[in-house]
Amino acid sequence: MPQTGENPHRSTLSIPADCATRAVLGHVTNRWGTLILLALSDGTLRWNELRRALDGVSEKMLSQCLQSLISDGFILREQKPTMPPHVEYSLTKVGREITELLVPLFERIAFHTGELTELTQPTESSPKSASHQ
Repeated sequence: MPQTGENPHRSTLSIPADCATRAVLGHVTNRWGTLILLALSDGTLRWNELRRALDGVSEKMLSQCLQSLISDGFILREQKPTMPPHVEYSLTKVGREITELLVPLFERIAFHTGELTELTQPTESSPKSASHQ
């Protein structure tokens, strides 16, 4: 809780280095973790469907990230009793809640990507580009 006189809109969360929250936050906000959650926001996917949706992810990285997100309680892995095995991945209730927060962030970033890219590109008049001429 904020102390009297403090900004009530400023977070007072203190997350110690050994806090499990940091690990879970890392699983959700790493490159592939976020993209996995976003891909599953449209519904249940099988392994190959998920891998195709995440163009560029290796099998090892997809497997590791899925395992972490399953352990954290964000994703449900359901194996159907068929031959060959049929495995589906979907968001849990908590996974849907987190993804509902991620989708607007992703949309906002996508909306501003062009202008953000322009801000990070050196201009012809910048000292960096002038020194390379």
